Amino acid sequence: MDKSKNKSFTNTASRLSAIASSVMDLHVRIALQEVDREKRRLISGSIFIAIGAILLFIVLIIIHLIGYLFLEKINNWKIEYNLLIILFIDLFLAGLSLKLGGKLAKGPYLPQTIEGLGKTTKAVLGKK
Repeated sequence: MDKSKNKSFTNTASRLSAIASSVMDLHVRIALQEVDREKRRLISGSIFIAIGAILLFIVLIIIHLIGYLFLEKINNWKIEYNLLIILFIDLFLAGLSLKLGGKLAKGPYLPQTIEGLGKTTKAVLGKK
């Protein structure tokens, strides 16, 4: 009886591994097709996104410094309290961004991705 449970667990782990492998293979193939088609556009876009991200990071640091200096000027609280206010504002904005990003990431997906996920799920569940 114990061997039956162990075999069932091994089969389940094997199927989950097959799903992960199949999904990764599918996404890699689709990504390679996209890269082959429009390498120049993708490389240029990636460079500009990286530059924009670095500049945005610098701006965010400066905004935090200005916010801290403003809070220090308008109240006589300890440094920790002013930093906590900035931290809670950042936490709120991060949560809002994650919520919005999660809604935007729900779809739509490429037809090849949906088809591949459907085939993989059917294969793992043993359906034809």
